[in-house]
Amino acid sequence: MSKGEQTREAILDRALGLASQLGLEGLTLGRLAADLALSKSGLFAHFGSKEELQVETLDRAAARFTEVVVAPALAAPRGVPRIRALFQRWMRWPELVPQPGGCVFIAAAAELDDRPGAARDRLAELEREWLGTIATAVRAARTQGDLRAGVDPEQFAFELHAIMLGYHHASRLLADAGAAGRARAAFERLLAAARRG
Repeated sequence: MSKGEQTREAILDRALGLASQLGLEGLTLGRLAADLALSKSGLFAHFGSKEELQVETLDRAAARFTEVVVAPALAAPRGVPRIRALFQRWMRWPELVPQPGGCVFIAAAAELDDRPGAARDRLAELEREWLGTIATAVRAARTQGDLRAGVDPEQFAFELHAIMLGYHHASRLLADAGAAGRARAAFERLLAAARRG
């Protein structure tokens, strides 16, 4: 990896941390330059616009998410163990990749849900891919008999995503010390309802 690529990676890692705290709109080239002790013109060499920085920050977050959540979870055996690994790694995502403000995707979703543009489009695409990953794991579990034949993979993915949104809200906004336990209990109920028998 060249020095320029290393610098770019360091910039995007810092941008990811800032975006989790300030939102993508609060992520500016000026703020990032000050945080990294770089010149603003130096950052412009890497990112031509604020929107490009936002999209690339989301892409960096997605790459890190794949690295620390998706890839290790997909290494688990197919079926319920893989679904469980996806959930457990997802719960740890903001700690595995430091995000002082919590999950950058959840923060960005609240910020961008009604703002058209490249960042919103990219975020929606990433969310669809993640829901698709969960649904694929559920399909595989259903095919091998770990889950009932009638389980709807997309519905399962929707409900699991809702659990995680609730967990984030309870743990971040409400500072509920029991949020992780509640999320785990909700996951176990969802899984139990989808099992055979």
